[in-house]
Amino acid sequence: MHRSIRRWCLALGLGPLLAGLALAAQPAWFDAAGHARPEALQAVSLLRAADTHGLDPSDYGAEHLAEALGKAGQPAQAVSGLDQALTEAMLRYLRHLRHGRVDPRQVGGGFRPSRQGGLDAQAVLQEALAAGDLAQAVHRSVPPLGQYEQLRQALQHYRTLTGHPAWQQALPALPVRATAGARKLEPGSRYAGLHLLARRLEALGDLPPRTVSRYEGDDALYDDELVQAVRRFQQRHGLTVDGVPGRQTLAQLAVKPDERVVQIGLALERLRWTPLLQSRRMVVVNIPEFVLRGYELTDRGIRVGTEMRVIVGKAARHATPLFDEEMRFIEFSPYWNVPRSIAADETVPRLLRDPGHLDRMGYEIVGRDGSIHRLVNDELLADVLAGRALLRQRPGPENALGGIKFVFPNREHIFLHDTPAVSLFRRDRRDFSHGCIRVEDPLALARFVMQEMPAWTEARIVEAMGRGESQTVRLSPPVPVVIAYITALVKDGQVHFFDDIYGHDRMLQAALKAREPGARGDTRPAGQR
Repeated sequence: MHRSIRRWCLALGLGPLLAGLALAAQPAWFDAAGHARPEALQAVSLLRAADTHGLDPSDYGAEHLAEALGKAGQPAQAVSGLDQALTEAMLRYLRHLRHGRVDPRQVGGGFRPSRQGGLDAQAVLQEALAAGDLAQAVHRSVPPLGQYEQLRQALQHYRTLTGHPAWQQALPALPVRATAGARKLEPGSRYAGLHLLARRLEALGDLPPRTVSRYEGDDALYDDELVQAVRRFQQRHGLTVDGVPGRQTLAQLAVKPDERVVQIGLALERLRWTPLLQSRRMVVVNIPEFVLRGYELTDRGIRVGTEMRVIVGKAARHATPLFDEEMRFIEFSPYWNVPRSIAADETVPRLLRDPGHLDRMGYEIVGRDGSIHRLVNDELLADVLAGRALLRQRPGPENALGGIKFVFPNREHIFLHDTPAVSLFRRDRRDFSHGCIRVEDPLALARFVMQEMPAWTEARIVEAMGRGESQTVRLSPPVPVVIAYITALVKDGQVHFFDDIYGHDRMLQAALKAREPGARGDTRPAGQR
């Protein structure tokens, strides 16, 4: 092997590749005369199209490789270097397609790589070359999720809107609403930006095409058709669906298509981390959407077996962590062991002001010797704050965990649970908890995860939830739980966007930009860099 080529390969981090792929006398991508084979041209075409997956073709040196391949009859040394470069570019591309470009643990995700479904990129590439179809390698490398392909299509659509004239001018301020004084656009009213609003909604697909002209001129009114278009837009962006655009709706309308392109690309990256369905059932919570879905494998493929709203950790101080674990237990009529942080910040100060709050709300203190106390004194509260005693809430109608707790042991002490505070589920934005996740329909979730436990009928579950006596049941089999964070999804053929409430998208975007040049995959031969 030529020394300069070896140095170049090692600089790119190709030690494992050199060990497994010694340079052959007849390079894989070139013929004996040094001309690129059709497979080489196909590979470059695929690399150039990496942006259709939300990836960056420059990470794989696509244009430099295309330029180098266009030179006919190159010397053997240059051909050997290009052969290695193209192989590494394709391997890097396939690995990025399956596992992403950034370790999720660097950007707030605790997903374990072993759970994501392995990919032998080298074997996949070799098989595709043998079949004469490199697109097959790409198809086998992308996450096998219908949502992934739907987001790719949404990405292409929003790319076509980049630079659209509807976003070249800012929407004027909304008129002041007569009834409340706030700036809102009411049905039947006039608005200087009505035509521009209609153009944006038409471009986004929320307003039927060829209707924009009716909103030109000073006499145009905010009519029912435009109201319905705004309602569709609001529904796709996690807003209050009332057809009355206010500050939040206007802010979402101001987001340009190129920003949505970035957002969809980040969602595709996150889907590459998401652990795949590896059992009959899986529960997935999408934090920014405030939604839980239970997926199950049937004879017809994967379907949603249950779906419900959730309440997640507060964005400011109690963000719910992202990870995957197995749900192993259900606790009916659970005790709530109050975390020391909540006890120190909230419960103990309340008890100091109102000692009767302890028994009135069903709390009790378990002392160092196991004794149970339902009356407060300074010594007991000091023990609670020091961690020498446990403050807990008994099962019952006031219990913060409601009638059921779903346990998937994890180091963050996060779980799913019922709640007596059901009114909060009506809010559009639902980050109100201290980190654990409250579920809107705990009975439906229990039925979903206990489907293979026929003795646990709906009636028995309901009885156990309301009995008031704590009971722990081991799930058989365990059910995987994924706490995910994706701010763009396609639902019922429409792309939906959600606020980056924890700032994870900003963190991921910064991590992608900050990658070292070597990690971005400079695949040019040494003499061309």
